[in-house]
Amino acid sequence: MNDINLKRYGLDDHFKQEAALYEEFFLARVSEQHHDLYKVVGQQGELHARVSGKLAYNAADSVSFPTVGDWVMIDRLDKKSGDAIIHHILGRKSVIIRKAAGTANATQIVAANIDVIFICMSLNADFNLRRLERYLSIAWDSMATPVIVLTKMDLCDDLQHKLVEIDSVSVGTDVIACSCMEENGYQSVNSYISEGKTIAFIGSSGVGKSTLINRLMGENVLATKEIRQDDDRGKHTTTHRQLLLLPKGGIVIDTPGMRELQVYSANLAKTFEDIDELASECKYKDCSHITEPGCAIRKAIETGEISEKRFNNYMKLQKEIMYEGLNSRQLENEKINRMFGSKGEMKQVMRHVKNKNKR
Repeated sequence: MNDINLKRYGLDDHFKQEAALYEEFFLARVSEQHHDLYKVVGQQGELHARVSGKLAYNAADSVSFPTVGDWVMIDRLDKKSGDAIIHHILGRKSVIIRKAAGTANATQIVAANIDVIFICMSLNADFNLRRLERYLSIAWDSMATPVIVLTKMDLCDDLQHKLVEIDSVSVGTDVIACSCMEENGYQSVNSYISEGKTIAFIGSSGVGKSTLINRLMGENVLATKEIRQDDDRGKHTTTHRQLLLLPKGGIVIDTPGMRELQVYSANLAKTFEDIDELASECKYKDCSHITEPGCAIRKAIETGEISEKRFNNYMKLQKEIMYEGLNSRQLENEKINRMFGSKGEMKQVMRHVKNKNKR
């Protein structure tokens, strides 16, 4: 069997060096997840895998389990003796995380080790600036680079007006408008894709993510349905996250549409940079921006410099963030746990490093 070049799947020197700490195991990348069963890509191809009992025992929460995009260490490279066992998750360079729907504190990792996040929003019924701010806050917090992809341009008759609206909430973020109804309407996204680079597509159900990925793949690998007549939304059919290798280089991760995106952690300072700067000009350091005299934010709202809807969304997201009230050390510990997994896993990595240095 010909060996698979894992560089095409995003393998770089960073992951190679960490993988070298586990000489008894083999490196693979998670390409699909179905509850507790995973599909991984190793040097000899795809195989199913499950986590080891020890990894599951040491897991502090769902963040400590593998997700699509993770690099993991497995115990075999072929299917001859059953499913592979995942023993370690390598440190994540980026991770998209959200609160699990319908729960108070549970979390869900959407994807890991992404370079660019395409935030897809259609230019018809799905267009929503407040939702876009929410996606941007999560994307910037992930450590990947967000790009706003506006789909279904053929259904929009006021594109320039919508672009102006988006410009008011997307400081520092590239914006692409496209239509997959046109033969080359998706080509504008290609400049962000290259061999070894991982792109994640996120957005609400029915905004055209699957159609766009099919265009990039050059074939209909993802099921799509026609636009509904009642609200101009396509029916979303993706039910699980999956990693796909593009024929011209690059990797894409498709994710199920999210009607409700609950915030677990967010970079509000980046998404709402204008509001943060104004807050620093308030007369009082502990200004609540409601009734205090000398409030720079209230003044900016009155003059139309920022919209009250944008400020209200900023305050709403602040309240949603689970980390509200934690000190800087606690915040840093939470971040480390998200990127590197459970404390038990981190201790094992450190032991491997020390043992390696002694040799």
